[in-house]
This record gives sequence, C-alpha cells and structure tokens, in this order.
Amino acid sequence: MISPEQQRNDVLAELSRVARLLSESIAPTLVAEAGTNIGYAIRGARDSAGVAAVSGGFVVQDTIVRAAGACGFGADETLAKIILTAAKFDPSIRCAATIRYTDEAGRILASMFLECCTVERRGQPPGVATMDWGVASCCRDGMPEVIVDPGAPNDSAKIHLFGENPVEVSGNIIMLSNRIIRIEL
Repeated sequence: MISPEQQRNDVLAELSRVARLLSESIAPTLVAEAGTNIGYAIRGARDSAGVAAVSGGFVVQDTIVRAAGACGFGADETLAKIILTAAKFDPSIRCAATIRYTDEAGRILASMFLECCTVERRGQPPGVATMDWGVASCCRDGMPEVIVDPGAPNDSAKIHLFGENPVEVSGNIIMLSNRIIRIEL
C-alpha cells in the first residue's frame, strides 16, 4: 500500500515530467489566454487540495510555450473542479487538460477517433455552475475523452481532454499539436 505522502509525490513527479514535455511539444495556437493547463488528482481526491496542476498554466513567450510555474496541489481551482466532476462519473479519470478551442482542433480531435462531446449551454439550468454542469451533462452516457465547451458571452471556447493519467492526456495533446503544426506549415 502506497502512503498518501508517496502518492502525492508520485503525482507531482509524473505531472512535472509531462509539463516539461508539453512545454517542448504543444503548438502555441493551442495555448489559451484564459488558461491552458493540465492537472492530475490523487486517488480519491475530494477537493482542489488533492489535485495538482501547473501553477499559472502554460503561456506563450516569443512563440515558445513554457510552464508559467511549478506543479503543485491546489494550483488551479477551475481545472480541479473539472477533474473532480469527471471522477464522479468515472473514478479512473484522474487527469484533465484545458486547451484553446479552434475549429481546426475540434476537427482533428474528431478525426483521431476520440470520443467527443459538446456542451449545449442552452440546456443549462439557472444557478448551476457552468463548468460542473457542462462536464456532468456530457458524462451521462459515459465519460468522453474530449469535451468541447463552445463558450458564451464573456467566456472563451475551450477543449477539455480527459484520461487516467498525464501521459495519456498529453499524448493526445501532442498528436493534436503535431497535426496542427503540419497544417500551419
């Protein structure tokens, strides 16, 4: 049995490795001003204190993508809520990333044979948090690998990718990035 402290250390180590890899691999066009990030939860996480993410997410400086800070627990409240909501529907889902939505990214993800769902905001009940409801609305019939949130006034469009661990999620981001970079060339 792994100790809680060891599990937290393992989560941080794996997330840090993937954050470095994404910094070298993600297409700058997928980095959203409103927050591109990746997070990873410990088993049984119940709140943001059990979810690690890149502090400040990923940023683009002079066409170079880099992690804005170190990985840490409680570093991204919004991403933690996304992961925790998904885990209610499928406890094996412990990782998620948020990237910028573009029509091209949406088309490429669909062509990668990933299960995709789009949030239909017009069905959102009043007084319910958009992100919690949006993720939950897409998970009723099973956990998709990709949730597209088309945004709303004052809220940018984004794509959330899900998986059991950061290697799985980052692999899909890197495949998407490679296809986008080829198109841009």
